[in-house]
Amino acid sequence: MSSEEVEKLHEMYRSLYEELKLIPERALKSHGEERKKLVRTFDERHGEAEEVLQGMEEELRGAPSSYKNAMSAKLRLYRRDLGKLQRDMKNSASGFSSSSQTAQGSLQSIYSSQNQQSTHLQSQRALLLQGTESLKNASQSIERSQRIAAETDQIGTDIIEELGEQREQLDRTRNRLENTGENLSRSRKVLRAMSRRLMTNKLLLAVIILMELAILGAVIYLKFFRK
Repeated sequence: MSSEEVEKLHEMYRSLYEELKLIPERALKSHGEERKKLVRTFDERHGEAEEVLQGMEEELRGAPSSYKNAMSAKLRLYRRDLGKLQRDMKNSASGFSSSSQTAQGSLQSIYSSQNQQSTHLQSQRALLLQGTESLKNASQSIERSQRIAAETDQIGTDIIEELGEQREQLDRTRNRLENTGENLSRSRKVLRAMSRRLMTNKLLLAVIILMELAILGAVIYLKFFRK
């Protein structure tokens, strides 16, 4: 609901009402075709005023309660004023033709025809207002869908960024694991080299021990058994 739109419709109604107020008095002073033209003009302006009031009612549907109640009271007064003007116009039309029964029947026929046209126009305007309301609801639904789509797109972008960060973390972890594997390979090589050196040292120590035992045995043999 737009308060500016309501105020705009209010100004339109006041302009139409000021024009309608002058027509019954002018009709009393007019004759023939001029009076018929005034009757048609009154019905047209009256229909336009009704349309404006319906538009104000449509705009007030979503208004706050305090504002809506105040404007609803004004709308009731406006409709009452329009009804009074319509009665004044009927009295003006019937008052002028009281001296002539034929003229009275003609004016009543014209007024009835114009009233039927006005009713038909009001029905068409009501349908138009309903179509406008439907279009407005459809536009609001499209706007909500667009907002949801934008939010979904943003969520998808955030997820993609988060997945990118997780991929970088996995790459760094894989690199660390590769470095750890290389370090373990070097450690295994070092351990194997140390193991080979240890075995070599053991073999050398055994050879040395055997040589010392042989020498000791030879010495003992030469000293005690050979004479």
